[in-house]
Amino acid sequence: MIKRIPVEQLRFGMYVHSLNCGWTDHPFLRNRFWLDSDDQIRRIRALGVDEIEIDTDLGRDAPSVPSISEVAQDLRPALDAAARQRLPVFHASSLAEERARARRILSEANRVVERVMEDARLGRQIEVDPAREVISHAVASIVRNQDAIIGLHRIRSVDRYTFEHSINVAVLMIAFARSLGLETSLIEEIGLGALLHDVGKSQIPDAILNKPGKLTPAEFEVMRSHVDLGHEILAQTSGVSATALDIVVEHHERIDGSGYPKAKSGASISRFGQMAAIVDVYDALTTRRVYHDAMPPSKALRSLLQESPQQFDRTLIQQFIRCVGIYPIGTLVRLESQRLAVVVETGREQLLKPVVRLVFDINKHQRLMPQDIDLSRPTAFGQDRIIDAEDPADWGLRPEYVLR
Repeated sequence: MIKRIPVEQLRFGMYVHSLNCGWTDHPFLRNRFWLDSDDQIRRIRALGVDEIEIDTDLGRDAPSVPSISEVAQDLRPALDAAARQRLPVFHASSLAEERARARRILSEANRVVERVMEDARLGRQIEVDPAREVISHAVASIVRNQDAIIGLHRIRSVDRYTFEHSINVAVLMIAFARSLGLETSLIEEIGLGALLHDVGKSQIPDAILNKPGKLTPAEFEVMRSHVDLGHEILAQTSGVSATALDIVVEHHERIDGSGYPKAKSGASISRFGQMAAIVDVYDALTTRRVYHDAMPPSKALRSLLQESPQQFDRTLIQQFIRCVGIYPIGTLVRLESQRLAVVVETGREQLLKPVVRLVFDINKHQRLMPQDIDLSRPTAFGQDRIIDAEDPADWGLRPEYVLR
């Protein structure tokens, strides 16, 4: 049984299931291990995280703490509340029509980010205009039908993480900002900051940036320096607004002061910096890397919600959920009809009733011919509905292939 416990309750004999931080954010050789020394406990507490996950089937229990599944049930009312508050979405173009445009936009975004990172690496002046242009196109695509470009951003390459992460954070930040009703000009500044938020990584040695194994404490400090390096680069770049810079310098800050590089807390972190922190972690959690599997999107949202209000603003988390859906595009779900499906479009009026693509019949233990069904409308199986999200790894499925 997996439980999330306060670090103060750590005891010898417990089995650490997750440290609730990225591979590069802790000094241990493994993400999962038994606690058998004071030094381990001291180093975990020094990480600045409030809670970690333990596996009580493999180690000592914390009887007073509920399991992760019990906590998930407690979070369900908050998720449902977020779903009910969503306004109807009207698409100016069909998903198929917009996907063609979105592919071209993402392709151009890749070229722009690669050029920006190369120029920054070589100390050349960064050209902001191409980045602004691609952000403007992305904003227009999201206005027409955000499901298209968000669906495509789920298709990832493990060896292109730095580039694609920048683009994905930009896409999600644009959608997030639009869901808050912000002006288009401000949304574009937010999108630009998100696209450039990791430009400082251009100064990090490849041996550290792309290291498949564990970073040493010294290497970890070098990795953390990308925030200040990015600020230095962009502060000398013409055409980068204060809003964009806030996103660059604050996307690793946390409400409780446990972030970096300035350990800012609460209202000292700008609203856009707080938004970027949410999106940055969400995209990292849901991306497959060399050293960890991708977390299902719905589970990542629950994890973010659980981390609020300590690390993230809960109101912003709920708004982000309303933006991407309780079952974001690419989520594998189990239907009441005992079929598995992948979410391909968020619900236009109800987040609990998206458009899904059938992939597997559980009762018959066989794959299905892909077929899209709108859960807001009756089907041959009656009014089918989602029971819950599923972990694709449990079924040997890759939802991103379904979205191609």
